[in-house]
Amino acid sequence: MKIVIAGNLGYIGPSVTNQLRSTFPDAELIGFDIGYFAHSLVNADNLPEVKLDAQIFGDIRKFPVEVLKDVDVVLDLAAISNDPMGNKYEEITMDVNYRAAVNLAKLCKDNGVKKFVYASSCSMYGSASDYPKKEQDELNPLSAYARSKVATEKDLEPLASDEFMVTCLRFATACGFTNRLRLDLVLNDFVAGALVNNEIGILSDGTPWRPMINTKDMARAFEWGVVRERSQGGNFIAVNTGSNEWNNQIYPLAQAVAELIPGVKVSTNPDAVPDKRSYMVNFDLYKELAPNHQPIWDLETTIKEIRDNLVEWNFSDPNFRESKLIRLRVLNNLQEKNLINENLEWN
Repeated sequence: MKIVIAGNLGYIGPSVTNQLRSTFPDAELIGFDIGYFAHSLVNADNLPEVKLDAQIFGDIRKFPVEVLKDVDVVLDLAAISNDPMGNKYEEITMDVNYRAAVNLAKLCKDNGVKKFVYASSCSMYGSASDYPKKEQDELNPLSAYARSKVATEKDLEPLASDEFMVTCLRFATACGFTNRLRLDLVLNDFVAGALVNNEIGILSDGTPWRPMINTKDMARAFEWGVVRERSQGGNFIAVNTGSNEWNNQIYPLAQAVAELIPGVKVSTNPDAVPDKRSYMVNFDLYKELAPNHQPIWDLETTIKEIRDNLVEWNFSDPNFRESKLIRLRVLNNLQEKNLINENLEWN
């Protein structure tokens, strides 16, 4: 089996690479990435990509068709991956997350690739905290990132056929440790702030709902996308990917961190403009279709995983929100050094 992992040099990529190499030791694994964050390594004894058979550097907006020769499965993780980046680079977000993804899927179908697995997002539910949302419920995307995921799913569905299976994994909010750690994610930020500042400052009143999933469980879901049978959802499926137990409000998340890192003060901002990004999600369908790939990490073990790796790395930067562990900061720094242009292309 030959698998291409597009966007493998980001936060989730190391977990996906490890999972696939462990499950498919004889598979040919090819990484494809533009490389913005390749240098953003944390507590790494080696490059995670040593487990790949090849690493290709390239822009998914100009995906080289020859890479797809004899490929069985393509996983698309490539994305402008959070709201701050999406706000600054709205059109590029649509280009990378939507247009390039659909184009890649079309190339896959035309070149005999059997399966396409897309990293979608539960953020498309937007302001929807009144009850846990199921896949058929109304979508309410509030950001460029969320809108890009909605548009991609819409255009991927008609591409699916008996010869080309498409799986869209609507992931909960990512968290947990990888060797390309991001600290611009809510739980990761809380743990980092607790360690170096003995404080967790919640920007909202703490009431918004947000489902969470550890990157290692995301990797298990990608594995399910690789092995998924047609009887598990048909030629096309968009499925909420996470677990019902991981629907959390923001304040209890911070409290859970404080319980595991003593001496931490938790504060909220009751005068903040209400955060409309609040959604509970129903993950029953994923549990039904993928019983052998259910999340196995919980909140406590994930907090400890982040904490212990940061401690081992001697993490001590109180200004980490200005560091290379914040993805927007990395892109800004590359532009300031004239390494990438305004279209986020390498100079």
